[in-house]
Amino acid sequence: MPPATPSSSSVGDSDEDIPTESMVSAEADREAISAKLSSAQPFSPTSLRPDLHPRPELADALDPVAQADQDSTAEIAANAPRYRRKSSTFIDGIHDVTNDGNALAPAQLYSTMSGRLFHSGRIVIVMVGLPARGKTHICVSMARYLSWLGVKTRIFHLGDYRRATVPGGAVPDDYFFPHASPSSVMLRQKILKKCREDIYAWLNHENGQVAIYDAVNPTASGRRSLAKEFSKHDVQTLFLESYVDDERILTENARNVKISSPDFAGMDPDEAARLYLKRIGAKIPVFETMEEKELNYVKMINAGQKFFYNNVSFGYLSHRIVFYLTNLHIKSRTTFFVRAGTTTEEDSFKADAPLGEEGRAYAAKMSETLLQHREQERQAMLGNSKADFPLRPLTVWTSTRLRTIQTADYLKEKGYKVRQRSQMSQLNPGVCEKMSERAIRALYPEEVERHEVDPYHHRYPRAESYHDLAVRLEPIILELEREQNDLLIIAHESVLRVLYAYLMHCSTMDIPKLKFPRDEIIEIIPAAYQNEAKRVHIPGLDPNLVPGSPEDIKIPVPQSGGIYAVAGGGGGGGGSGNMSPMPGLSSPAEPQTATGAATGAPAASGTPVPSGTGVESPLRPPEKVVNTAADMVADKVADED
Repeated sequence: MPPATPSSSSVGDSDEDIPTESMVSAEADREAISAKLSSAQPFSPTSLRPDLHPRPELADALDPVAQADQDSTAEIAANAPRYRRKSSTFIDGIHDVTNDGNALAPAQLYSTMSGRLFHSGRIVIVMVGLPARGKTHICVSMARYLSWLGVKTRIFHLGDYRRATVPGGAVPDDYFFPHASPSSVMLRQKILKKCREDIYAWLNHENGQVAIYDAVNPTASGRRSLAKEFSKHDVQTLFLESYVDDERILTENARNVKISSPDFAGMDPDEAARLYLKRIGAKIPVFETMEEKELNYVKMINAGQKFFYNNVSFGYLSHRIVFYLTNLHIKSRTTFFVRAGTTTEEDSFKADAPLGEEGRAYAAKMSETLLQHREQERQAMLGNSKADFPLRPLTVWTSTRLRTIQTADYLKEKGYKVRQRSQMSQLNPGVCEKMSERAIRALYPEEVERHEVDPYHHRYPRAESYHDLAVRLEPIILELEREQNDLLIIAHESVLRVLYAYLMHCSTMDIPKLKFPRDEIIEIIPAAYQNEAKRVHIPGLDPNLVPGSPEDIKIPVPQSGGIYAVAGGGGGGGGSGNMSPMPGLSSPAEPQTATGAATGAPAASGTPVPSGTGVESPLRPPEKVVNTAADMVADKVADED
């Protein structure tokens, strides 16, 4: 997996993360901080307030003081997604806050003083729809695309604020009722107020351009009030409803996303899905679909089968959003990334050599591992269910390079559909291709200096930058969103870096460092709250194919003093870690050890064989190492907001 960045993953890492009104006195602050520094312990929100638990529902026991402070602004601040910090590139960063607010996005074409693009003002996208309709999936996907283009976008999940305000996230039974009790109405308004305060803070004080408000918003009167309130603050409102009346889609959404609650443990998945939908109908008895003619809205019907638009005519950005939505769907599917096999001669951007004998053997082993893994996943999904779930169709995408096409031949012969994409050709290295690092530094010292400052946007003479590649891949990204089959992408490592960065919301500084070992299949599963990454080991490969391959390009040039893994040579074990020009980094799905070194595989899987021995890596069953992101959002999947 990609490496962990130095920043901390805990919420409330610094003083500015805690709202002013929740601060204790300045003197108490100084005393607490001094005590903390003297004890050499890491700082956390509880260092100033021992009674403040970042996750109230996980606290062992709350004393009376803490209980009284449960609904404080500081408590909400500690839980709100706006205060998260990115910790690792193997975790989807769509809800993280970047450390550099002025950093350019991967596909951003220009910047402005205000930080807002496309001559568009501030926009709030208000989600509408009952639970299990794919609202969160839609708004997260939309935020991913807009952020990729450079539009400053943030998601505000009302469920996050409810969990921060109410211990355990359990609300009164009449919480969603239109004629709820006074206490429920007050609680509801309190949660809504905190969420909207953060929306206004984002738009007014942090130069945000698009805020996505993720909630049910069931009544027409409530939606009219929202639009009126936002217009008073000179904010345009676009409502987006996900309307689903297809029972098959509803059951699949509930089964895939909502039934991981302990309430449904051990139940048949289909029966649990039906019970969940029945429970939602009881908890939210009134829902009015969007028909307000005076409002700007888009109605997405049955996962994109139909669209209705009303008054969506307030600038280029709104049309760009609608265009993206027409390519989006909420159906479950998986994307796999693999590299092409090795060729008969030294790889070159200009040459187009066929696969060698080793390359064809790699293609066969990779394909068999993938097919076996998909069947294992299907069996795991069946679980206790009596129904039989057929495997989703698999589509294969390759570039137009001969080595990627031939890597897919094994699957093509088995009847799988293979499509070629010219935009997926590798990054053009320019005149520096095949030059040694010493030669590049001698001939282009100024270019090397620029590259070390910004390896993402810099381009060597007659070469492409990663930014150029990201812009070139935008049609591929839209097709990727539109694809409903499981998808295998066979491409050069530079292309995989950019596509992986889009799906996992990596920063521009991370992209040139991502690594895709040839002995691994990287699997991305689009989930509702954030994507999940896995890796599947390909057993039985010659280790000489893994640490260094002719496909590796000698740029980006590592910084002065860096260790460079020579293509085709040694320099490390046969695990995941040494076939990228950037040292000390791990593959996209693999966290680093405490020492910062990349690990090849879990210890239980066996010791990697050093390269150059000519001995195949130890045979072991295909493994899947799931990232910890799923555990981080386990309390969010059963949301009813």
